Amino acid sequence: MVGRTGLTAVLLANAVVVAVFFAQAGFASNALIVLGRLAGLYAALLMAFQLLLVARLPWFDRRIGMDRLTSWHRWTGFSVLWLLLAHAVFIVFGYAASSSLDPVNQLVDLAETVEGVLRAIVALAIILVVGAVSARYARRRLAYETWHFIHLYTYVAVVLAFTHQVAAGTTFASSPAATAYWYALWGGALAAVFAGRLVLPLWRNLRHRLRVSAVVPENDHVVSVYVTGRDLDRLPARAGQFFLWRFLTRDRWWQANPFSLSAAPDGRTLRLTVKRAGAGSAALRHLKVGTRVFAEGPYGAFTTLHRTRPDAVLIAGGVGVTPIRALLEELHGHAVVIYRVATDRDAVLYDELRDLALARGAELHLVTGPPVPDRLAPPELARLVPDLAERDVYLCGPPPMMNAVLGSLRELGVPGPQIHFERFSLAG
Repeated sequence: MVGRTGLTAVLLANAVVVAVFFAQAGFASNALIVLGRLAGLYAALLMAFQLLLVARLPWFDRRIGMDRLTSWHRWTGFSVLWLLLAHAVFIVFGYAASSSLDPVNQLVDLAETVEGVLRAIVALAIILVVGAVSARYARRRLAYETWHFIHLYTYVAVVLAFTHQVAAGTTFASSPAATAYWYALWGGALAAVFAGRLVLPLWRNLRHRLRVSAVVPENDHVVSVYVTGRDLDRLPARAGQFFLWRFLTRDRWWQANPFSLSAAPDGRTLRLTVKRAGAGSAALRHLKVGTRVFAEGPYGAFTTLHRTRPDAVLIAGGVGVTPIRALLEELHGHAVVIYRVATDRDAVLYDELRDLALARGAELHLVTGPPVPDRLAPPELARLVPDLAERDVYLCGPPPMMNAVLGSLRELGVPGPQIHFERFSLAG
């Protein structure tokens, strides 16, 4: 809550500052040009805010979670796209209204005569392409690596847009204070990305020198990978968090995949447990001991940091049991664990979960059966956990199952602050 409130307050405060500098710069006689300039300024502000959202700074990530930051980034991105389109349309039509040129020739004239406009056109074209491939229809049909490679061109658009603002922005140059503000805004956003996406991961990996220490098949479709390294007791990882793992083999070094820790960090070893879902996850079964690992993280707010009640319910679906199993190791107070799978054979790590529940005095319920009828509907949840509304609820599993359980929790009156979940999604 603190992180969300802080980010919202920062954005609103900057929106006010931008409006003040815009007013101080004076207004053009043409209303379309005024609207175009204002849209461009707020597009620039949101672009800088987007960089902060994907900087993966630990303070924000631990308090908000990468899934929520990514969701905000997505909607901020579409807002930027519409503001940039409004900026271009209003500016072109505004100048065309004051000249004898039609809008197309007016755009060509601006590109040829005003420094920075051509760069702005290229930046807008890049944003349009990125926006198109980020739409849900296209996103589902693209491999993550392809989408991510295209998405990286957003950074080129950011640089081009900033140089356009420096060259042609009347508000940018309206006063020394305005110029200093925009340089500080862009500089701070770019510094956050540089620190969170490059400096911190490189420093941590050079420090810890991670390597694969064991590869253990759990069944025909699931494998656990054990990773060791130096000074792991100083790695700020907690149960429930995940890393972006790169296994530095000849054919997989360029792929980064988000996998949760399936055991609480003990200062000596990290463990991830992965279900085969594609070529990348299937290849983990064939990793050799000693393979170098580059890991970004830890990430995620799905931890005990946000506990609000002394007792808890842990609900897992399928391989979503991995962070749940790790959390059970770390949780204090009475816990009820509900593990939802199609058949007994799908219950990955069930023996570990059973032994751990027994050692910690937790209740464990294995719920099996097809998705329909819903075995975790409100009556069933209320039967399994009569005092559900008095507990923290941790939830991890496939999206359809999570959506259904979240609906059941709301129907049973579980307060929002007591519900903890995280969806794995990446951006930027």
